[in-house]
Amino acid sequence: MSWPQDWQTNVLFLLRWGHFLAGITWIGMLYFFNLVNVQFQKEIEASVKPKVNPPLLTRSLWWFRWGAVGTWLTGFIYYVIIAGTEAPGHKILGLFLGVWVVAFVVESLVFRMAVQGGPLKDGRAVAVLVAIIVFAAAWVAWYYGRAWGASNRSISVLIGGGIGTVMFMNVWMIIWPLQKKIIA
Repeated sequence: MSWPQDWQTNVLFLLRWGHFLAGITWIGMLYFFNLVNVQFQKEIEASVKPKVNPPLLTRSLWWFRWGAVGTWLTGFIYYVIIAGTEAPGHKILGLFLGVWVVAFVVESLVFRMAVQGGPLKDGRAVAVLVAIIVFAAAWVAWYYGRAWGASNRSISVLIGGGIGTVMFMNVWMIIWPLQKKIIA
């Protein structure tokens, strides 16, 4: 067995592993918050929370946020390299960023309307609207990616990576600002 000698194969290998490990960190912290910390917060005494929560939440949210950055950044760099080897080139990258940033902005508006009340106060209505937004963005990415000649691999990243991009933006632009208030 021999190690590949070309730089691109080695860089792609390292990016895939970095993406995998950062993703485990990001999703692992999400599981910690939802499966461990929620129950823990219910059981801990109110007098102990000011002593335990600042260091616990500060550290765990740091890993959560930067796991998201590591996952997104390694995946995006990987996709930039892949997109550069395909016929549509970096035109697909513009589609990727444009579609999913617009989807995030629309999703953010739905969340803001939900906070203000009205018919969107019901979480089920918000979930349905967010699902519609994600499906619409995925369809646009698929349709134009296919029309512009992107490979199945590239279209898969257009959709899966796009959903991950929205998740990443949710972490930094919605969840983190709210968590800072809770920690304070």
